[in-house]
Amino acid sequence: MNVRTAVLQHDVTPVGSDYDIVRQAIEKISLDYREQPSLEQLALEVGETPGGLQKLFTRWAGLTPKGFLQAVTLNHARRLLDEGLPLLDTALEVGMSGPGRLHDLFVSHEAISPGAYKTRGQGLTIRFGYHPSPFGTALVMVTDRGLAGLAFCDEGDESAAFADMTGRWRNATYIEDSAATAPYAGRVFNPERWRPDEPLRVVFIGSDFQIRVWEALLKIPMNRARTYSSIAAQIGNPSASRAVGAAVGANPVSFVVPCHRALGKTGALTGYHWGLTRKRAILGWEAGQIGG
Repeated sequence: MNVRTAVLQHDVTPVGSDYDIVRQAIEKISLDYREQPSLEQLALEVGETPGGLQKLFTRWAGLTPKGFLQAVTLNHARRLLDEGLPLLDTALEVGMSGPGRLHDLFVSHEAISPGAYKTRGQGLTIRFGYHPSPFGTALVMVTDRGLAGLAFCDEGDESAAFADMTGRWRNATYIEDSAATAPYAGRVFNPERWRPDEPLRVVFIGSDFQIRVWEALLKIPMNRARTYSSIAAQIGNPSASRAVGAAVGANPVSFVVPCHRALGKTGALTGYHWGLTRKRAILGWEAGQIGG
């Protein structure tokens, strides 16, 4: 592997342990949703007081643990059909307030030349940095033309995430430069900065087919979902559902290119490259943005 980079010299400390606690709560909800765990049960599971968990979870997700349970359990996710049943509809059915605002990422994208992709990034300089996010530590990667990669990792797994991402473009030059990546992290995870008049610049490094799939993902609104088969039909390859699934899984710009909004054939949540619990967390966070 011809990755040219210095020894990692980062010291990433996620902001508090908010995500770890919320992640545990989401995991409990996801596994035991049929029992409808109470706030007290959830708090006991994560080692928090009920009041502390209620406040932390609401601040983090924009809705209460009960609201999250009602809006984002697997049972509700399975109702998201091919035509894209809005996640908000589910929230409304369980008594949440109507939408006060609707945010989504506004993205301006371009593709690296096919030659750069075929040579696995040779000649490209990619700067990277680790930043706190609502979903754990985010590994952000940029070129001089825009955001090229966004991955997630838990504390202690930074090197594995870095190896995963650099393995996609083995011959690129990698430079750790948090100062260069911080402005992107600050925009991506701050809904107040999702502005159509200031689109986020994203660079796709992939095959022609992958880029078509990623472009289709960008067209899925925040409060909707699509199945692999509907995405295949959208890009003109209705029999390519499996290939679409592979391209979704290979998406290098997580969250920004919303592969978390892609569902399996039955409308069920399927695997997510950075963890199914994280996928549920992102969907719940988005539900909070819509319903806030």
